[in-house]
Amino acid sequence: MLPPLQSVKLLDQVRERIRYLHYSRRTEEAYAHWCRAFIRFHGIRHPAELGGPEVEVFLSWLSNDRGVAVSTHRQALSALLFLYGKVLQLDLPWMSDIGRPQVKRRLPVVLSQVEVMAVLAHLEGTHRLLAQLLYGTGMRITEGLQLRVKDLDFEHGAVIVREGKGGKDRVVMLPQSLVGGLRGQLNAARSLWTLDQEAGRSGVFMPDALERKYPRAGSSWGWFWVFPQAEHSTDPRTGIVRRHHLYDQTFQRAFKRAVAAAGITKPASPHTLRHAFATHLLQSGYDIRTVQELLGHADVATTMIYTHVLKVGGGGVRSPMDVLAARSSA
Repeated sequence: MLPPLQSVKLLDQVRERIRYLHYSRRTEEAYAHWCRAFIRFHGIRHPAELGGPEVEVFLSWLSNDRGVAVSTHRQALSALLFLYGKVLQLDLPWMSDIGRPQVKRRLPVVLSQVEVMAVLAHLEGTHRLLAQLLYGTGMRITEGLQLRVKDLDFEHGAVIVREGKGGKDRVVMLPQSLVGGLRGQLNAARSLWTLDQEAGRSGVFMPDALERKYPRAGSSWGWFWVFPQAEHSTDPRTGIVRRHHLYDQTFQRAFKRAVAAAGITKPASPHTLRHAFATHLLQSGYDIRTVQELLGHADVATTMIYTHVLKVGGGGVRSPMDVLAARSSA
């Protein structure tokens, strides 16, 4: 049983329930957005007055008129099911009858090693080091940005990824070629940490209830960000002014400029480095189970998508045109 909600306004209730269930901040923002859009679409009527037909009409509008992607469609549906099931706590028969669009599995965009080198050559400073770390470990961009000092284990050559996708921890390799750069990054981060200590600033954000359980931990060096933001910002949940980690949008823009400067026409993003990591490991002969563990995939079927990339573009099958050309030139 879920506890009674304390908030009065509906969207505040959505946020309250999301935080109680420990959903991520991004999920909170997405669900609140779709609940607000649903309410506005139906003329500011309370969702308790609406039902399955209204939900279907809204989702059809998103799909047919707005032309949203399947993943966006599914996210909007998940938000509305959360609203009715977890917030309003209405167990309605139509909730299980609404059709869920199937996500079409597509081949990931993968950069070759030459292309990765070209992109890295057009990045500088912290952005280049972060890109190298993402490619060298296979981490997601949020996992790299949220690294704490204590998560770098130089002695064992490991990086501890805390609460990755699905709330799971995992261990990935720490590229030896990046040890010097990471130590230099920690020196720069320590300078910012020292300034915050001298100014009596609030410590960095702590997950879950750790801030109450260990009130001084957030101000400790071990919990400080490996990639801290240069300026302070306001925590949207608490209103506390503190130092956040590097913004993902800042890095994404820098990466996009580097891809363009390298003359690469593929629609590459920072997440493409994770695809390249997996593909290049498989090309090097590592078994798929090892790659699965490094990526943190719950199902090996998710990792198998990279074998399809190798079969098509990795030389697994020779084109009959090349055979014909070889015979013609013989």
